[in-house]
Amino acid sequence: MQPHSDDRQISVSCAVITVSDTRTRETDRSGQLIQQLLEQSGHTIAHYAIVPDEPDQIRAQLDINAEAIILSGGTGIAPRDTTYDAIEQLLEKTLPGFGEIFRSLSYAEIGSRAMASRAIAGIYSGKLIFSLPGSSNAVKLAVEKLVLPELVHLVTLLKG
Repeated sequence: MQPHSDDRQISVSCAVITVSDTRTRETDRSGQLIQQLLEQSGHTIAHYAIVPDEPDQIRAQLDINAEAIILSGGTGIAPRDTTYDAIEQLLEKTLPGFGEIFRSLSYAEIGSRAMASRAIAGIYSGKLIFSLPGSSNAVKLAVEKLVLPELVHLVTLLKG
């Protein structure tokens, strides 16, 4: 179901950033899944990194040269979950519907625990930013149901 039918095959340059104090390239299932889903849809991975839950290091990733940045991890309420806090104030525009719809879809899968997610999306420095939870199930849900269906449309809007 796509309201803006778009037959154009546009490849979006994406950065995938996993925020975690414990994951490595070998154990980062969520980061690998994001990359796989993006590439299967014809998009390119311009950058991939794993950074610790440190606000300064998270914010530094937003200056990567890419049209869209997808962060995974650090969106909960535990003391070390700092992704939301690191980027929320930097977003020039937010897409409130992203977080709202994501939590609604999550609620259908996991129930009331969905309320603890601080998933967010918006615009920073001309780039589309998505901040997702770290679980592979949440990543799969967000990327398949929200990110991929609208990625080309949103990036096209940003380019004016």
